[in-house]
Amino acid sequence: MNYHNSSSRFDMVVEIANIALDEFKTHHISRNYTGLLQRYYQLVEEDYGDPRAQRFPLMDHPMYTFGLVLIYLSWVLVVGPMFMRDRKPFQLRRTLVIYNAFQVALSGYMFYEHLMAGWLNYYNLKCQPVDYSDGPMSKRMLNLCYIYYLSKLTEFADTVFFVLRKKSSQITWLHVYHHSLTPLETWVLVKFLAGGNATFPNLLNNFVHVCMYFYYMMAAMGPEYAKFLWWKKYMTELQIAQFVLCIVHTTRALFSNQCQFSKFISALLLLNASIFFCLFMNFYMQSYKKSKAQQLQQQQQQQLPAAGDAKTKADSNNNCTSAELLADAVTQKLKVN
Repeated sequence: MNYHNSSSRFDMVVEIANIALDEFKTHHISRNYTGLLQRYYQLVEEDYGDPRAQRFPLMDHPMYTFGLVLIYLSWVLVVGPMFMRDRKPFQLRRTLVIYNAFQVALSGYMFYEHLMAGWLNYYNLKCQPVDYSDGPMSKRMLNLCYIYYLSKLTEFADTVFFVLRKKSSQITWLHVYHHSLTPLETWVLVKFLAGGNATFPNLLNNFVHVCMYFYYMMAAMGPEYAKFLWWKKYMTELQIAQFVLCIVHTTRALFSNQCQFSKFISALLLLNASIFFCLFMNFYMQSYKKSKAQQLQQQQQQQLPAAGDAKTKADSNNNCTSAELLADAVTQKLKVN
């Protein structure tokens, strides 16, 4: 049975490779490489696309999402900095409070829907294939995946606000990479995998975002709330734990012979979670381990002047004592004379 499955998969790969090669030869003659990419996408959509996703805006073609990501990158890297170059940073205090409150509410709603649409009711943590039927729960998960995709587009505002407030130190490579990649990932989710194992990372991400945006909302409310924000470090640790759980969950499905979820998609999910785990671990080490080293260095620098003052005082006392002894010796000599 296993040999038959392996042979079938090999034959399918060979057939796909032959189709791709034939299409390349056809379009290479006319140098129509744009048409070649379009044809490749049509083949993939015909074989693997979810027809239920056609009713959603922006789902017809991935280029719409690619275009939005390019606009986002253009603003963050070029247009935004040029626009703010000779301007004072915007405060945006009320805007930030409202925006982060909206994200808390949206993330909380999506977390609840992920539970109700599958993960709390009938989804299996060991392995959950995608349900492509027209059942009410399947449609509920499909609608949720599309809302999740739209939420990633709204998160572009995170970086836009950083630019307007001239918080360039917060626009890290990790931040830009994360916000550029997630809309593309979630587009693929809605188009091909609206449900099953692919939604487990979304469930975790929604919970993390409830905590994260609540933290940002409190930070935007003013310095008087700073005393309540002692848990910033634990937010990063929570994000790291999220990716650890994703790695464990995806690895189990990837190496299970009984799991009917796509091995190829499982491998991509594992790669993605591993990359983000490494990036967030690097950020954590640089931010918090480095800050501890800096605090220790500052303490040492504060101790050095104190030690220097003590030494100066001791030297002064020694000098005074030497002067007093010299004065006594002169006095005794004068008495003798």
